[in-house]
Amino acid sequence: MKRRNWSIEEKQAIVLEGLSRTRSVADIYRQHQISQTLYYRWRDKFLEGGKKALVNGVGDDKVYQAEI
Repeated sequence: MKRRNWSIEEKQAIVLEGLSRTRSVADIYRQHQISQTLYYRWRDKFLEGGKKALVNGVGDDKVYQAEI
């Protein structure tokens, strides 16, 4: 697979596309020319970030700003 720098927005869009289950994950990573491993690494980081935000309380601006 060719190597390139992906923006945060691009990674997020790819992961959300996979989570939406409108297409197979295999189709998604083939279309974007990324490895299966890379897709799942991005997905796991994305989900872990959401988990941390929920634990820390996203509505609490002080906690959120401190982690930026």
